[in-house]
Amino acid sequence: MSSKSLFNSLIAGLLLILVSLPAKAQYKDYSLKYGLHFDGLLPANEFNNWEYGVKTSYLGRAFIRLEFNDFLEGDLGAGYGENAGLDYNHKYYKSIMFPIDFRLHLSPFNLADWNPYLFAGIGAMYYDNKLLPAVASPKSIKKFGWTGIIPVGIGAEFNLVQGVLLDISGGVGYSLTDNLNFYKLGEPYDAHFNLGFGFTFVGNAGNSDNDYDGLTKTQEKKIGTDPENPDTDSDGIKDGDGVNVHNTNPLKADTDRDGLRDGEEVNKYRTDPLKTDTDGDALIDGEEVNKSNTDPLKADTDGDGLYDGDEVNRFTTDPNKEDTDGDGLSDGTEANKYFTNPLKADSDGDTITDGVEMTKYHTDPLKLDTDGGSVNDGKEVARGTDALNPEDDVVKLEAPIVLEGVNFAVNSAVLTSESEQTLQNALTTLKTNPDIHVEIRGYTDNTGSRSYNKKLSQKRAESVKNWLVNHGADQDKIVAVGMGPDNPIAPNYTPEGKMKNRRIEFVRVK
Repeated sequence: MSSKSLFNSLIAGLLLILVSLPAKAQYKDYSLKYGLHFDGLLPANEFNNWEYGVKTSYLGRAFIRLEFNDFLEGDLGAGYGENAGLDYNHKYYKSIMFPIDFRLHLSPFNLADWNPYLFAGIGAMYYDNKLLPAVASPKSIKKFGWTGIIPVGIGAEFNLVQGVLLDISGGVGYSLTDNLNFYKLGEPYDAHFNLGFGFTFVGNAGNSDNDYDGLTKTQEKKIGTDPENPDTDSDGIKDGDGVNVHNTNPLKADTDRDGLRDGEEVNKYRTDPLKTDTDGDALIDGEEVNKSNTDPLKADTDGDGLYDGDEVNRFTTDPNKEDTDGDGLSDGTEANKYFTNPLKADSDGDTITDGVEMTKYHTDPLKLDTDGGSVNDGKEVARGTDALNPEDDVVKLEAPIVLEGVNFAVNSAVLTSESEQTLQNALTTLKTNPDIHVEIRGYTDNTGSRSYNKKLSQKRAESVKNWLVNHGADQDKIVAVGMGPDNPIAPNYTPEGKMKNRRIEFVRVK
């Protein structure tokens, strides 16, 4: 088999290996690679290796490699090896080699399972023929010295463990001298085919996570985050947690733009960093926390029946107080049920708070005068009249009103105890209507002389006036008049009629 056929076979075998070995790694986007490579060599020179026999040759090489971009790498390496074989007389020859070279690696594919590449380079090599062939060189030859070298070939990387790659490659090392086997005929110069493997160690590779944020360097490069900073946007959440757990944007501290950093939402307030308004109350989470001091997880912080957003933006009530105006009705009850003003304790201005109107007096907190009798509810309550009855709003004393129940001892002006309640009602009327002036008129039946009855009725009228004045009525607004038997309201010939005629009347005179 010729050297060319052997080389073709080696290349075919290498390609078979490259496509049959799986791997699980990224091979690009790293800061530094370094490693060792070991090759078996097949010299290509004047001595036909297969015809005269094959002897073992090898080359070991150490290197460091840098990435220029996603497709191009450069590595600098140095090595040691032997170039050996059999000459025409089946005698063993050997030279040692110390190559130093720089290579460019072209990786045109961005594959997840393996990284195929082409390489070519240039360098220098020191050689020294330690065992000379038995045949003499027809041309002048040097035993040792320096020469140029041009390595070319193909290879592939496969992941072994985190940060360690298996590198398999094959190619040709072409020298610029014909002295490597101490036998010289002329061009082409001496070369060798090589096939071997090595171990590459990767620093800060694409699948590394130097900042321990849960994202590989390759992922961070794709996203745009800083692979050296676990929290690129300083939101309090690691970039990996933001991407993989919370689905937040690791480049934005406040993904939903609600005024709270994502870390605060997740770790402190337990709100949703992807929702501007977690509780759906029409207030964004940041406004609830920083301005309104409401709970961003509760739509109705104070439990008053109104959403926090409605309280702040619509009614301007306090979302932290169930009853903003302190009227005894919750803000929600006022706004949704009674339609009163939750900012005014007394919506209708009648001096009674809305809650008291609803729960105690059952008046309408939206009406100044619930019964429509012309006197507002507050004034009626204060004077003791019924705010639900329009009949007692205005005192109608133009016609005489008999004070039923006001009685006296026989032939006396002394009030009986039974008269107290009736007189108390009359006193209330006078106090609640301080502007009116009244006459208290005393009447008798026709028993006895007229002059006597006149005097008795006057005394009885004055007795009523004195009772009212002594209990707080204004004496200047009360006049006592004795009418005697005049103006009977019933016949005097029956006991019942006489009783009705013995009476006290109220008459409004002003």
